[in-house]
Amino acid sequence: MSIFIREAKVLDPQSSHHNKVVNILIKEGKIISIDQKEHRADTVIDANGQYVMPGLFDMKANFCDPGFEHKEDIHSGCQLAAASGFTGVALIPNTDPVVQTKSHIEYTKSKSRDYLTDVYPIAAVTLDAKGEDLTEMIDLHEAGAIAFSDGEQPMWHTDIMLKSLIYLQKFDGLLINQPEDKLLTRFGSMNEGIVSTGLGLKGMPALAEHLMIKRDLDILAYSGGRLHFSNISSKESVKLIKQAKKKGLNVTCDVSIHHLIHTDADLEDYDSNYKINPPLREEKDRKALIKGLKEGIIDVIVSAHSPQDEESKKLEYDLAENGILGLQTMIPALLSLSEELEPAEWVSKLTSAPREILKLPKVILEENSTTNLTLMNPQTSWVYDKDSNLSQSVNSPWFGQELTGKITATINGTKEHLSE
Repeated sequence: MSIFIREAKVLDPQSSHHNKVVNILIKEGKIISIDQKEHRADTVIDANGQYVMPGLFDMKANFCDPGFEHKEDIHSGCQLAAASGFTGVALIPNTDPVVQTKSHIEYTKSKSRDYLTDVYPIAAVTLDAKGEDLTEMIDLHEAGAIAFSDGEQPMWHTDIMLKSLIYLQKFDGLLINQPEDKLLTRFGSMNEGIVSTGLGLKGMPALAEHLMIKRDLDILAYSGGRLHFSNISSKESVKLIKQAKKKGLNVTCDVSIHHLIHTDADLEDYDSNYKINPPLREEKDRKALIKGLKEGIIDVIVSAHSPQDEESKKLEYDLAENGILGLQTMIPALLSLSEELEPAEWVSKLTSAPREILKLPKVILEENSTTNLTLMNPQTSWVYDKDSNLSQSVNSPWFGQELTGKITATINGTKEHLSE
């Protein structure tokens, strides 16, 4: 099958066609030409006013499979990801059982093999993600684990943190940690501040994040290795990582789309759909995260896609589970930030940067390359409701709203998803 994309604007800083309006001819999974000419094809897409980018990559999502398939599974997750523009997704290990053996890696790889979206399992660093005993990381790496993390659970054990960074150097493995001192956030349900005080909810201080980042950076300086901080959420965290990068430490980080959009002020109505960990911080933190992206301190934007069933969310706020859906609303959410963050400023954070950190092959929009691209219409409006929702869960503060920005096509090799 051949596809002709007419008059799309390229968003790919790696490509010689960046910021140019081009015509793209695709045949049998290859980009045949990128030029100004007309070509015949089985499918023609008039992309005037649209953006074409390398296929989006999400470095942090949970498809809940195995164990929690009623929330999401690999089938629904892969279909959702493809329709949302993602040709690659890295999955955290917080399933039941935790992804910690070669058979668990093979389960995820085999179930996702036939889908458009390439799925990369992240294996647990410690058994059952409890932070106490190391998994067989060399075996997991050879089985196909793309990185190592306890996912939603922070690595609280200092000695385990040190040993992990040393151990992973045997194969240049990446350690991912979500920084949080659990003793400081215990029983908390939102950011500690004026809003939490007014709502009468126990707060989770940003200090819990800063202390762990400081600890981990000191250990990294001592041990060497590669460390990635997941879901940083505060102004001070950006500052600490900026200083570490200036010192030459091999450290990277990501921020969730939720922390770029929302703040703790959105919790005035006790809406549990805003409840996540790390919690939504203050406006000064949100602005610092935006600035960190612009300055290149924050390397990646993630969806932090975390499906929860209604029984887990329709509870008193402090009893509800953490988590927000993130994949399907990623593009509309980013476009809503247009006054602060232009598409050219975030495209690499969702395409080249996560692939580089995970040491995956580059994806570039050039002639004779394997097709791996996302076409997005920034003007299309649509309503995010039960009819358009592609997840098995509905825990999103965007649910029921009209959004602007929609994926027109996602193509990965010979597999494509074209919007209706």
